[in-house]
Order: sequence, then structure tokens, then C-alpha cells
Amino acid sequence: MWQFVKYTLATIVGMFLFLLVSIFLVAGIGSAMSSSDSEYELKENSILKLDLNRPMAENASNEDNPFSDFPNPFFSSTEKIGLIQIISALERARVDDKIKGVYLDVSFPIAGYAQLSEIRDALEKFKKSGKFVYAYSNSYSEKAYYLASVSNQLYLNPAGLLDFNGISVQYMFYKKAFDKLEIEPLVFRVGTYKSAVEPFIRENMSPESKEQSLSFIRSINQVIFSKISQSKGISVPRLDRIADSLQAMNPNKAEKLGMLKLSYWDQFESLLKKAVKIGDKEKLTMVKMSDYLHAKNPIPEVEGTKKIAILVAEGEIVGMRGGEGSIGSDDFVKELRKLRDNSSVKAIVLRIDSPGGSSLASDIMWREILLAKKVKPVIASMSNYAASGGYYMAMGADAIVAQPTTITGSIGIFAQWLNLENFFKNKLGISQDHVNTHEHSHFLNSAGKLSDFEKSIIQNMVNEGYESFTSKAAAGRKMSLEKLKSIAGGRVWTGEQAKKIGLVDELGGLDKAIELAAQKSKLKAGEYKVAVYPKAKSFFDSLLESATSSEAMEMRWAKSNLPWAKSVFELDRLKKREGFLTMLPYMMELE
Repeated sequence: MWQFVKYTLATIVGMFLFLLVSIFLVAGIGSAMSSSDSEYELKENSILKLDLNRPMAENASNEDNPFSDFPNPFFSSTEKIGLIQIISALERARVDDKIKGVYLDVSFPIAGYAQLSEIRDALEKFKKSGKFVYAYSNSYSEKAYYLASVSNQLYLNPAGLLDFNGISVQYMFYKKAFDKLEIEPLVFRVGTYKSAVEPFIRENMSPESKEQSLSFIRSINQVIFSKISQSKGISVPRLDRIADSLQAMNPNKAEKLGMLKLSYWDQFESLLKKAVKIGDKEKLTMVKMSDYLHAKNPIPEVEGTKKIAILVAEGEIVGMRGGEGSIGSDDFVKELRKLRDNSSVKAIVLRIDSPGGSSLASDIMWREILLAKKVKPVIASMSNYAASGGYYMAMGADAIVAQPTTITGSIGIFAQWLNLENFFKNKLGISQDHVNTHEHSHFLNSAGKLSDFEKSIIQNMVNEGYESFTSKAAAGRKMSLEKLKSIAGGRVWTGEQAKKIGLVDELGGLDKAIELAAQKSKLKAGEYKVAVYPKAKSFFDSLLESATSSEAMEMRWAKSNLPWAKSVFELDRLKKREGFLTMLPYMMELE
């Protein structure tokens, strides 16, 4: 059934594919080929413009998307902004005499709090050079305001909106829909807090899920409000009262409360001109980050070949080959072995941003991390998420560094199965039958129900997987298994909480992890280069990868044209996951 639906969609997609690919290639080759290697000429009195209103990845190409204004349902948007590139640009600009300040354009950043904290720290460091950071927007989301609050001057359009009401997290539950469709979800898990399966079997959050969710969002909120308080000179209790009363949503009240200043764009532009000391009739020189990173680097290149390598692992963990938004164990292992065997690489920093995924793939990568750290230091640096399978990877490193707002832990394991027999028979009129050579030959090969014996087999395997996970975590953290299990159970922690209970060694960002890697490899500042792996794909490469991924194209076409088909692909994706799962309770988005 699933293959029939997929092949039908694939046929529809194929009718348009050749024509669209031809159009994109003809239009894009010239732009891509002439792109980014030429050096950008930077002018005096320049302002670095950071436009952060795009999806954020850990590592992204510096190139702009020439098709950003061309709507299409087939190709993924490759116009992402890279966190590593932002940090690099700010570090260069900090010592660049031609850059006088930063204009922060941030309204609705599509990023996690840990990534925004890294940028905020980099902007704080930039300000210490004596240069300015000004922010202006027509509206600020909660995340945008958190980041923009670091600015020397923070402006809002008088008719705009400030969303300042604290952090929340919302989950969707599908039990009633499954009941109506006569789909029976079967779940197998270990851990009181391993609530990843709850959307399929409940109509609301369990008490344990509510407890852990409230705990980690309160922890994150405390960090966020504390940093805003330090920047704006408003006490945390007062910020709490402002959030509870929704006062800041009124621009005039927000200004009176000292949270920002009101200004139209032309007035803000005049303030920028004063800041760079040019006349009101002169034109500001704004430099995009993508252009600036192609200008001459003001930081002298380090001599020699010694490197600290940053290996980026971003997305859901899957078996074998990864793709857009996923970590393939084969891909990861191949890159890690190269770095392990490269004599010029003296230490490795694993940059992890993952909610977890396949337990088998996680274990394969964990083993390779252990082998790598026998040769050279390996430091784990956690971004937004390093939970469940993401933590599985990190626990193999010599040390773990996390942001206070990182979501981590979730040490647990689960499996799921969908009994679709009644759905096929009663809703679609499709029945199944089979013959077997042995009693359980059809085990996990059909969409039917499982016997009690078969269920017990799966649960026992999940139990064994949990014992393996927790024993390896205990060994990696050098704590007793009893203590490790007391903080495991699938429970989610923030980086700040994880530091207190021993799941994390240091609080900080990527720079802290690099510093730790240098210390452990006995490298002094100025003795090593930092190199990022795998290399960020160019726009053209990303376009080709997107075009040649038929499954990704089918999903994007279905989302745009056949909303009902999305559930078909999601169910198919659940069925194809390899082995058991070590994942976050939910794919959560903090607001």
C-alpha cells in the first residue's frame, strides 16, 4: 500500500521533474559558476549587516540563493545561514578596522536558544572591542528579543510588536485520529520519562512528561531572563511581571519599561550614520555576511599544518547514509576515520545538534568515537539538542561542553509498531494474507497485529538496549550505574541542569570546546588552525542533491499539493527506522 501511494506520487513528480531541472540548471549554472571565489572589496566605515531571519544550520555555504524569490514545491530551500559562519564573521569584524559596527536584523530567527546564545556571546565579545551593535526590527519574537537585547541600542517600529511572555512548548497528540482510522499503535519503552510515544497512545501529556517539560523550560527561561536583565538593567522579577501582564506587547509601554526604543527606519538610519560619523546625506555602507566572508581576512593565517577539526553532526540519526537534516552513521564514520588518521589534526571537536534516532546507528558512531579518542582528544560540543542518540554520541568523548540552554539527556530507548490491519480492511477495503514456513516467519514483516509472545520479544530487546545504553553512559561519565540510572529514565535536562548532575563537564559554546581541545592536545593559541568538516555544500551542490533525491522531492511536492499525503510519508518513515530508537520525547519547538 505504502509503495503504491509513493510510486503514484513519484509518477506525478516525474512528469514535471525533467523540465524543472533543466530550467534550474540552465538558469543556475552561470550564477553558481561565477559566484563566490572572487575577493570582496571592503570599504571604509562599513557596517556588517547580520540578517538572521532565515533557517539556521550549524554549517552552511556562504553563497546566496539566486532562486530565493522563485517559488517551487520540489526543491528544498538552500538559503540557510550557518552558525559557524556567523561566529567567524563576528570574530573577523571585531579586529577589522574597516568595520565600525554591526546592524542586527532579527525579527523571527529560525534557530534554537542554544544557537542564539552562541551568537549573543559572540556579539558581547564584539562589543568589547569598542564597536557598536544596533538592532532594528518591525517586530520581535521572544527569541529575537533575547538576541537583540545584547545590542547597545535596540529599536522597534512604533507600530510594531514585541512578543514577550515567557517560554512555552506545545505537543500534538494523535490517539483519537488513530482510533477513528482504526490504527493500533504498539509501543515498547524503558524509562518513566521516555514519552516519545505518548502522542500515539494518549490525548494529553502524562504527569511525568509535564514535570520534565516544565522543569527544562523553566531552566531555559531563567537563563534567558537573566541575560536580558544584565543587558537591559531590568530585574528578573520585574521581567516576570512584564511577561505575565503582557505589557511589552504595547510598543509605547515597552519603551517606558526600558526594554527598547521606538523609531522609524529613516530615524534609525540617521542614528547609524552618526555612529559611523558620516553626513546625513551620505550613504551607509552595509555589508552582507556572505560578502564579508569573501573579503580579505584581517586575522593573519596561522603558519604550519596543525589543526583542530570541528566535525558537525546535525539532524536525526539514521542508519547508513544520511541526507538533508539527518546524520548517517556511514557518512559520519567515514569522516571521523579520516580525521583520526590525519596526522595534522591534533584534536577533534564533535559539534552535535541532534534529537537522536536509530539506536544502532548511534552505537556504531559511539564506537568510532571511542576509537578516535585513543589516538587524539575528542571533545563534544552540544548545540540546541544533544539528546538521546545525540547524547549517546557525546558520552564517548573525552569531555562534554554544552550551552546552559542546550536540551540534552533523554537517556532511554523505545520501539514502536503500527497495526494497520483494520485500517486497511475497514477504511480502504484492502485485506492481507500470508503463508509461513515457521510460526513467526511473518514477524515484523506485515502491517498486522503482534502476538503477546512477539510483543514480549520486542520489549525484552528494548530492555537490553536500555541496559547497554545506561552502562555505556555510566562508564563514559565515570559514575556508578545506579547513579546514572537515577538521572536517566528518558528524562530531558538542560545543559545547565546536566552540568549539576554530571552529564556535562563544562558550560559554554563552540569556542569553549575548541579551547578545551587545544588544552588537551597541548596546543597554544596561534599554533593551530580550526577546520570544519564536512565542508559546507555550495548552493549549486545543494540544488543538485535536492534535485536527485526523489523521496525528498516527493515529500515536498506532497506537502505543497496533497496535505493528506504527508501522513502517509510520516508513517512510512516510522516503519523504515532502523532498529530501536533513542530519541527526544517529542520534536519540540520552544516558543
